Amino acid sequence: MAKVAYILLCHKDPEAIIAQAEQLTAVGDCMAIHFDASASAEAYERIRSALDQNPNVTFAKKRVRCGWGEWSLVRATLNALEPAVENFPRATHFYMLSGDCMAIKTAEYTHRYLDDNDKDFIESHDFFESNWIKTGMKEDRLIYRHYFNERTQSKRFYAAYELQKRFGLTRDIPQDIQMMIGSQWWCLRRRTVEMILDFLRQRRDVIRFFSTTWIPDETFFQTLVRHLIPKNEIENRTPTFLMFSDYGMPVTFYNDHYDMLLGQDYLFARKISAEAHELKARLGSLYASEGVDFPISNEGRNLYAFLTGRGRIGRRFGQRFWEAGSVLGPEQELFVIVCKKWHVAKRLVDQIASETDIPCVEYLFNEENTLLPDLGGIESTLTKRSRHRRAVLRLLFDSFGSDQLVLCLDPANLDALEDFCGDQAKTHVLEIECEYSDDYLIGHARRVGLAGDNSPTETVASLLPTLRNDLGYESERIRAARLDNYLRLRETAPRADNEAVIAKFLGVGEDKAQAIMQLDYLFLD
Repeated sequence: MAKVAYILLCHKDPEAIIAQAEQLTAVGDCMAIHFDASASAEAYERIRSALDQNPNVTFAKKRVRCGWGEWSLVRATLNALEPAVENFPRATHFYMLSGDCMAIKTAEYTHRYLDDNDKDFIESHDFFESNWIKTGMKEDRLIYRHYFNERTQSKRFYAAYELQKRFGLTRDIPQDIQMMIGSQWWCLRRRTVEMILDFLRQRRDVIRFFSTTWIPDETFFQTLVRHLIPKNEIENRTPTFLMFSDYGMPVTFYNDHYDMLLGQDYLFARKISAEAHELKARLGSLYASEGVDFPISNEGRNLYAFLTGRGRIGRRFGQRFWEAGSVLGPEQELFVIVCKKWHVAKRLVDQIASETDIPCVEYLFNEENTLLPDLGGIESTLTKRSRHRRAVLRLLFDSFGSDQLVLCLDPANLDALEDFCGDQAKTHVLEIECEYSDDYLIGHARRVGLAGDNSPTETVASLLPTLRNDLGYESERIRAARLDNYLRLRETAPRADNEAVIAKFLGVGEDKAQAIMQLDYLFLD
């Protein structure tokens, strides 16, 4: 059975640290604590006096002052790892934590999970080939020596950096190791940790190199684990659930995130708000619980992106020249069916194709596997089609040998709809207004990744008003755009009214419109 030694780096809130240590060691796991030397002596003594008698808690023999981006964070980790390995000989795994982390699974679940997955859990990507670093320094983190803290000594940091660049004072990366990068929150097996410590005793040059790199906590363990352990024994992900905002700041979790956190396929979460007292209390008692079932839904990141992205309407970048150019001529006629329920629009398109000679395509700008003719490769991916929208339509007109074309579009694609309506071609827009039952909205949430098959019913139910409003808002935006030749087909309208709308939309006679609208199950889910 797995036994975990938690490596806790912390710098504040002694009472929370004491509670965290007591909660995680109550079921037999262990903890090694490094409390930042920059913190007050009184705070450290409070922690020591409360935990010194706990046989499952040990402390780093030497405390160091830690600074973001500095070697000191790695040094502090090593200072806690060494007594953990020495004092807890039965520990099978060593799990890196901060004071802002809390368990989102029980000890029972965690131990079983680690037993079933005999691997090291650490995010580890190629430093140079991956795009893990989004902005700022990349190679310069390594080839120059960084002696000062960029946040607290920015003038000295950049003066030393520019001086080295000016005089070409670069250095070589150790040739026998492949530089890797990833999250600093990991869980490593005992054998791996012992191999790292043995390696460092023999290779002081590696310590010297990393001790003057910038942000080494994102590269040190990531590189050494990949250097020492076969790739098939590494699970390339962090076992701690964490998210970042668009601005690169860690997302903080609060009281109402409890159910969402438990549904994620992770063992811990970071970071928990210090003010989320109810959440901390519930998670604190969770670790020692038994027999708890954890249906994994894993919708956290998609849900966060959905909720934080609402209201950010607008185009981030200007149109590309091939989008802005008028590639469609006035002789072309485009019929755009806009509908959130794709199956409803597809049924209508099938009817139009069977009753008229107008070529039809379905959600070519929304669905990867839409059936399309060969257009020379531009049709091969959704990305290419969306990037060259008007060019794709021109090629479709040419391929079908027709001046008319029916296509489907999701209501979220207002920019594409406005693009087509702004072209020289005559564009007709038919929005299908559907009713959305709770069951449909739940299914929609699962299809788009806002909920999983195992998401708690209460969690999914809480999303329904937001989803319903969001779908309504998409429709409102389309109506507010005041598009020419815009019509609406309503699920709640009498069939005769909808037949009149179809006749006007396609420019067909009454008999043809009746034939198109003859499906009794058009709106069924």
